[in-house]
Amino acid sequence: MTVVPRLVLSAPSSGHGTNMLAIGLLAAVADRGTETAGFKVGPDRVDAAYLGLAAGRPGRTLDPRLVGAERIVPLFAHGAAGAGLAVVQGSMGLYDSLTGRPETESTAAVAAALRSPVVLVIDVAAMGQSVAALVHGFRAYDEQLWLGGVILNRVASGRHEALLREALDDVGVPVYGALRRQDLPPVLPARRHGVVPVVGGSAEAGRAVRRLGEAVAATVDLERLLGLARSAPPLTAAPWSPEAGTTEGGQTAPAGERPLIAVAGATGGSYSHAETHELLRAAGAEVVAFDPLQDETLPAGVRALVVGGALPEAYADQLSANRRLCISVAELARTGRPVIAEGTGLLWLARELDGLPMCGVLDAVGSSRAGLVVGYRTATAATDSVVAPAGATVTGHKEHRGVLTPRAGQRPAWTWEGGAPEGFVWRGVHASQLTLHWAAQPTLAARLVAAAAEAEPAVAQTGGVPA
Repeated sequence: MTVVPRLVLSAPSSGHGTNMLAIGLLAAVADRGTETAGFKVGPDRVDAAYLGLAAGRPGRTLDPRLVGAERIVPLFAHGAAGAGLAVVQGSMGLYDSLTGRPETESTAAVAAALRSPVVLVIDVAAMGQSVAALVHGFRAYDEQLWLGGVILNRVASGRHEALLREALDDVGVPVYGALRRQDLPPVLPARRHGVVPVVGGSAEAGRAVRRLGEAVAATVDLERLLGLARSAPPLTAAPWSPEAGTTEGGQTAPAGERPLIAVAGATGGSYSHAETHELLRAAGAEVVAFDPLQDETLPAGVRALVVGGALPEAYADQLSANRRLCISVAELARTGRPVIAEGTGLLWLARELDGLPMCGVLDAVGSSRAGLVVGYRTATAATDSVVAPAGATVTGHKEHRGVLTPRAGQRPAWTWEGGAPEGFVWRGVHASQLTLHWAAQPTLAARLVAAAAEAEPAVAQTGGVPA
């Protein structure tokens, strides 16, 4: 059994301040010397990154659609190991699901699977005694849900707070904190920057997290909240293990020297899920980070490359300007070494994006559109590749504005119902805007490491041309 003090923070809908409250709570408790861990329900890697920055360990997503409902508790137990408080930030409203499957994919469903108390964050700026009816309705809607209490956000005054507390006391709902309208200012870097401020160790991101931590420490009863978190029962499911994950598909780590695999990122993390690194190491690889925005060459001796799906499109100018690295990546791909590129990584490998030269690995041109493509896809591998054998079925997530022409190469990566083939498989390259969670694909890391072990190590490059 695994003992993890834990809370799920949710809200009646988006826009109530749950994200800043969750970040601030983790930062405030961590500042007191308690080990913390942060999680985000759903595919949102940006929120997860800031939760991780506040906790001082990688923030992780808990997405039943991507990893399967059966992996939620094991992945949580793995990511929260040793923590004195784990905070799970919900997505949208407590009972909402983008896919129409609230019984398995809503924040409430995740809270039930984790046997965790839920704290509802409520924006009460335009609300009085009706807050009691709202909370009572959320509590009564599902009798299996453990609604532990509320945190009030954007309270107007002391009189307003007293009125709200009295109304909630009448229905027996504890209030763990009340924040005034100015207590949670919009201090986080703009959303268009994605995870880059966290991955790159931005001072602005660090200051924002500290500011939120100070606000929560001054307005929320941390001791009572920790008491609620500690009342959560032990988890009976065994923690997820990357070692078990890499052998789940019947493959074993290659014997001999550990191949060097470069994963796009920087000192503050990467553009891949934290489990990706853990799976690669468990499968027998040595993993090193490279920064596509700053590093001019790939690490010497690298045998494979992974560009995760959290690399934001807003940095196309910097990706293009880093010509020496583009040449290094193109040389690695053209010599047949494995390259996996998800999301913006696909656009980076193209000839150009919005007129800016990119790596030129793929014979395709990218352009940005006004509309955002977002959603899950159940996809079938159209071609044998380092990612999956032809015919394998996966579930991934797409979130992008940039599109490629053509959409797919002569050997597409994926097909799915209602859409044309997508992505490129070329030599050792697998590039697609579909982002996978590797913990749900037990053979992926092992396939990549095996392919990397067979490849010749890349030589160091200088002056922007092969050395």
